[in-house]
Amino acid sequence: MQFKKVIGQNGVKEKLRMAIRENRVAHTQLFLGPQGSGALALAVAYAQYINCHNKQEGDSCGTCPSCVKYEKLEHPDLQFIFPTATTNKVSKEPEASKFITEWKGYFLQQKGYVTQSGWYEYLGLGGNKQGSIFIRDGEQIVRNLSLKSYEGGYKVIIIYLPEKMNLQTANKLLKSLEEPPDNTIFMLVAERYELILPTIRSRTQMIKVSPIEKEILKQSLQAKWGESISSEQADSIAFMSNGSWNEAIEMVEQADESQFNFTKFREWMRLCYAGSDFYSINQLVQELSRLGKEKQKQFLVYGLKVIQNSLLVNQQLNDQVMAMADEKSYFQKFAPFINEANQSEMYRLVNDAVYQLERNAHSPILFTHLSFRFIDLLKKGRSRLVKR
Repeated sequence: MQFKKVIGQNGVKEKLRMAIRENRVAHTQLFLGPQGSGALALAVAYAQYINCHNKQEGDSCGTCPSCVKYEKLEHPDLQFIFPTATTNKVSKEPEASKFITEWKGYFLQQKGYVTQSGWYEYLGLGGNKQGSIFIRDGEQIVRNLSLKSYEGGYKVIIIYLPEKMNLQTANKLLKSLEEPPDNTIFMLVAERYELILPTIRSRTQMIKVSPIEKEILKQSLQAKWGESISSEQADSIAFMSNGSWNEAIEMVEQADESQFNFTKFREWMRLCYAGSDFYSINQLVQELSRLGKEKQKQFLVYGLKVIQNSLLVNQQLNDQVMAMADEKSYFQKFAPFINEANQSEMYRLVNDAVYQLERNAHSPILFTHLSFRFIDLLKKGRSRLVKR
């Protein structure tokens, strides 16, 4: 992976290039950045640049034998360690080496912008199962350190999410992290500094990776989707994604669903506010009931978002409202009717409805019940507004 394929982070890239130019590459580095910032992509691009046979101005060449292998994650001197768990494929004693094919496939699919939840989903972990970096992974690293570099350059060990490392694994690696063999570099890529064991943190040189700048994120979205995304949409998504490329991508890909939720929730609230057109309310209830359970849950979760943002508007915290332009306009108009008379009960009702759907509640009854309760609650909100 080349630096030019990493979105933004120009300041960090220059620091990394300078370290190579000045021959002061730290042997154990911690790339710390939030999900979607590109911390892992940066680490891989840095490793490729270090081992490039024909470095260009500020980037690896991308064509030398080392770069070609790095682009496919097939370089023999590049090792990855990452969280794993038991799956249908590996029913006992999981470790990174048993999932390396899946890891490479996922990394290349995501172009380096991996996420913990996305990795677990790719692995097929069910339920609430979480991954760990096990003692077996630490033992594998120590064994590989005793081997010489295959191609005479630097050996690079990249540990993704070291905060998933247990105490046994950490103890196994302490000496190696503090004094690795010559021409060996550890790159730890983390999201939560406070969850990394202090003994590990103290042995690293930190490289802080910030969220992607809004304008750069907007430009990258427009470059990827072209005319299919407007400048206004790209600007709103860049703002709402909080500097995360993964969140921005998800918002674009789910734009149709988000628009549906916005349109239908607004229609639902208008009918409940009027409180008299029961035929139309029933038609809408039937339409919502025909959605799958997951889409029904997402629709109600969107309702929670509307309530939350309405409260922000009421508190004059408009700069914290994360929404598209047409949504913001709607929140401004709807917010006054969400007040002390009904806000707690509305939030509780919607939250409980999500809970009930997860337990296979009968959706026509659930949405009908919500509709009648909203009619009453919006009347209370309107009455409180009049009294002010």
